[in-house]
Amino acid sequence: MSALLSVRDLHVHFPAVGEHQTPAAAATRAVDGISFDLRAGETLAIVGETGSGKTTIGRALLGLHPPASVQGSIRLQGEELVGLDETGWRAVRWQRIAMAVQSAGTAFDPVYRIAAQIAEPLRVHLHLSAREADARAMALARRLGLTSRHLRAYPHQLSGGEKQRAMLAMALSCEPEVLIADEPTSGQDVLSRAQLVALLQAICCEQGTSLLLISHDLAAVAQLTERVVVLYAGKLIETGDAAEILASPRHPYTWGLLNAYPTMTTARDLRAIRGSLPDPSNPPMGCRFHPRCTQAVARCRVEEPLLARSTGVASGGERLIACHLGGLQALLEATALRKAFRANGQIGRRPADDGVEAVRDVDLVVWEGEVVAVVGETGSGKTTLGRLLVGQLVPDAGQVRFEAQDLFGLSTAARKRCYRRIQFIAQDPFDAISPRLSVGKVVREPLEVQGIGTDDERQARAREALDAVSLPTDEGFLGRRAHTLSGGQLQRVAIARALVLDPKLLVADEPVSMLDASEQARVINLLKDIQSARGMGLLIISHDLALVRKIADRILVMQQGRIVEAGPAGRVISAPQHAYTRALLGAAPAFDW
Repeated sequence: MSALLSVRDLHVHFPAVGEHQTPAAAATRAVDGISFDLRAGETLAIVGETGSGKTTIGRALLGLHPPASVQGSIRLQGEELVGLDETGWRAVRWQRIAMAVQSAGTAFDPVYRIAAQIAEPLRVHLHLSAREADARAMALARRLGLTSRHLRAYPHQLSGGEKQRAMLAMALSCEPEVLIADEPTSGQDVLSRAQLVALLQAICCEQGTSLLLISHDLAAVAQLTERVVVLYAGKLIETGDAAEILASPRHPYTWGLLNAYPTMTTARDLRAIRGSLPDPSNPPMGCRFHPRCTQAVARCRVEEPLLARSTGVASGGERLIACHLGGLQALLEATALRKAFRANGQIGRRPADDGVEAVRDVDLVVWEGEVVAVVGETGSGKTTLGRLLVGQLVPDAGQVRFEAQDLFGLSTAARKRCYRRIQFIAQDPFDAISPRLSVGKVVREPLEVQGIGTDDERQARAREALDAVSLPTDEGFLGRRAHTLSGGQLQRVAIARALVLDPKLLVADEPVSMLDASEQARVINLLKDIQSARGMGLLIISHDLALVRKIADRILVMQQGRIVEAGPAGRVISAPQHAYTRALLGAAPAFDW
């Protein structure tokens, strides 16, 4: 099917203004080479952070920018719109393309009543009489949940949500072919929002209106649209089927947007994307997202990625992504892992009697920057699995791949280098940390084993690691021994020791199980903040579901050496599928009022 609206290589650059600006000052590159299509009757969403260029695109489609600032092609049913004079644009606006703007409070004229302003496009563009226009405006307003009281009111007498509905009524008044809805659900309470979403669905279905939804409300995007365009700093970075992208984002930025979005099924605390949008007048070289991306490589810093077809799309639909690495990378992968222990180290004739299979056919993946929790009762095989994943144990069968390398297929030297990138935090720091070594020596030791830096450089990095976990860095504290520290301090020393090599992945085995509730909260929040700031992957092993639900993106439930359930943390907690998971949740401590 040919496109109703076709946008090709759209650029919107605003010249620098201000008394201190020179003629050669860099322009603001609000939109920088965007292309997409909207078919008749289709619903398409443009999503991204505030400042990414979403509203700028909407205004460009209506010719609301100075002509000199817009370059590229905008075709409506084959007719080129870029370059139209004001008379040409007047024939397009309201009748063919209409926009319900986000800032409805400033869009209305404060001296006219709402009814007159909704009726105005009907009189001007459809040449209806005043009576016909008023009647149609009333019918539209009622359909959108407004009453005659709202129509008699002046804009300042309406709430933000009511003004948003009135703006939508005005945009729909001339039954345009394309409706641009800019943040239509902002300012709406949850019930009004649900009604508005249902109404937009009905309008698009009954009238065949093509909807271009500009929104940061990802739930509304999921309910209303068939396809999604993800925008970052004026660039299109991912596009495809809405359900596919929202369920399985491929670009690190899209993944970050979804992690930051609150829903009623979100169990963990919200996590913002680290860093901030670049200056649109001076965007970074290469991929514009690379300063905030946890997996950026040298190529990302110098070469701009092009949109390319993504592989591994479950629906078979077209999925395009702008990433040199092909999208979000798997940091750690385990396939068909098995590990058995025999009684007293002997292999008997009957393994079931003489030992135990601690890990049985386990598959798992930890994505770049992700937090995964493995939960289960004592003896379910969690710690054995963790030690297999970091190479402390050799599996009887299966494979562990870290950053696409077979961990057990590497040479000794290569494996040693690999261990700089993956670190293990043991369950009991009293057992893991030598009582003979000072704090400074404990934290420096991994650098010495790896042969990294001079003595002074190692000491400086040890202080940095201790500072990162909020521990003192003075000589007195560096000289203390394990037996002089509290449990919380010792656990922080263990974390600092793991961080000193600047790893890409932490595997933490019950990192707070021996601490009181206050210290647990302090250490787990610290670990979460460090993980987010450094962009590390984190696999946390725990029996405490109440704890891991606050930090994990995904939860894997382990029973008798097997993964019996896996999924997003919110889904596993709110709608467990396996009887064992339900039993764990039922036994979890809770205040029963």
